[in-house]
Amino acid sequence: MTKFIFVTGGVMSGIGKGVTAASIGKILQVRGFKVTAAKIDPYLNVDAGTMNPIIHGEVFVTEDGGEIDMDIGTYERFLDINIPKDHNMTTGQVYLSVIDRERRGDFLGRCVQIIPHITDEIKQRIVQIATRNSSDVALIEIGGTVGDIESLPYLEAARQMKLEQGYENVLYVHVTLVPVLDVVGEQKTKPTQHSVQELRRIGIQPDIIVARSQKPLLAEPKKKIALFCNVEEKAVFTSPDIQTVYETPLVLDRQNLGEYLTERLKLSRRKANWTDWEKTVNSFTNPRHEIRIAMCGKYTELADSYVSVNEALRHAAAFCNSKLSIDWIETEVLEDDASALQTLSKFDGVLVPGGFGSRGTEGKIKAINYARLRDMPYLGICLGFQLATVEFARSIGLQDANSTEIDPDATYPVIDIMPEQKRVEYKGATMRLGAHEITISPGTIAEKLYRTRRIYERHRHRYEVNPGYLDQLTKAGAVFSARNTEGTRMEILELPDKYFYFATQFHGEFKSRPNRPSPPYYGFIKACLDKKLGMPKPQFWA
Repeated sequence: MTKFIFVTGGVMSGIGKGVTAASIGKILQVRGFKVTAAKIDPYLNVDAGTMNPIIHGEVFVTEDGGEIDMDIGTYERFLDINIPKDHNMTTGQVYLSVIDRERRGDFLGRCVQIIPHITDEIKQRIVQIATRNSSDVALIEIGGTVGDIESLPYLEAARQMKLEQGYENVLYVHVTLVPVLDVVGEQKTKPTQHSVQELRRIGIQPDIIVARSQKPLLAEPKKKIALFCNVEEKAVFTSPDIQTVYETPLVLDRQNLGEYLTERLKLSRRKANWTDWEKTVNSFTNPRHEIRIAMCGKYTELADSYVSVNEALRHAAAFCNSKLSIDWIETEVLEDDASALQTLSKFDGVLVPGGFGSRGTEGKIKAINYARLRDMPYLGICLGFQLATVEFARSIGLQDANSTEIDPDATYPVIDIMPEQKRVEYKGATMRLGAHEITISPGTIAEKLYRTRRIYERHRHRYEVNPGYLDQLTKAGAVFSARNTEGTRMEILELPDKYFYFATQFHGEFKSRPNRPSPPYYGFIKACLDKKLGMPKPQFWA
């Protein structure tokens, strides 16, 4: 029978529920259990696709085309599994489903209510997630903070599940913050106590408390949390600040979290095999080199806007024995201040990530131009690929080249909306989404990086390279080294005469793993390092 672990958070958002949930999954996975994970987001949006990244963080894209919460990306990176889009449940989805059933007549004669109809829908979806995957353990992270009105139906559903599934099959983990006041230097447990009191008022007694703190919990605060939160002292764990998030499962398991979980859920006692994961963690903690990357984007005020890009860069840097330093540069600044562009000279490489809309695009084009003219390693992702095409077109005489997303009346629309998108009226979940097959041309950098000629990568876009300009672009030296299987849609742009100039229409970061970096990101970081060390053009995996 599948075991269910619910992960809730208290005190404040952003304290690491997702990393904690993923770490618990890893702790069980290295013991041979089949684990899956899901995220509940209490907002009314049907999915995260229409939200600005500054508001909610990055929109993560799944293999099957879901635009979902970035915590799913954390689960995929830790557990090295592809998680389907229905593992991200939102209030919009739940209410749409129940209201649709009410309109269809499924509840004739009854008053449709939060309890039982909404909570039953939530429970049904949770059970389906677990049974469809035949998982030993299903991790369910409930977004938001305990006390938020939006989360109440989900917490109620979680409470009911212990009654229905049985004590041995449901476990509650509560993640809280234990701050340290600079004035007294003491670890304060009162926020945790209040958070657990709120959870208990709802009817849930946590089985495990994971305290986030700068340093490991001292003995006295740990005893206090156990006493006032009504949990065993051995069920209080601490997740301190560490060098890399990938060390978190090891830190928690050294405190015997794995043994406690298996005992509490009556799982078979199995020895953990951390060998491969420890090698991965060590690659992040013992770098020999340092690389500085300029991330030129428009959502730079929130680091979570580019969390998968950041992680993909870190994966590649670790693979290259390097410490990574990322500076987020707001491209609107590059438009308004000519001298600001010169700051790019102190970096080893320039990356332009994805994005939407016209704001900051001319600044991105200036950054791309700067990298190309100075032969700095360059990586463009999605919009970074499209604007690289625009910048190259302008450099060969198409002075007013642009994307019709930015300028609908562009003289040379080298980037244009995809034909099938012209008929689209609704914005939600209507882009070209998810994994699509791509064919790579022989003898290209792309082939060297991927070491194969057929790949599947994840997409999220409405615009593409206008095929009407292909001849002009390719005759001038642009190489579109990968296309869709029909050969009509450009997927990768290379400039072979440059040290490393590589741009992808797809988002390779979504499939990057800590022990298996995304090939475009690896190629970029390897080129940055080799150029810094004064080496010839990199041969990559060789």
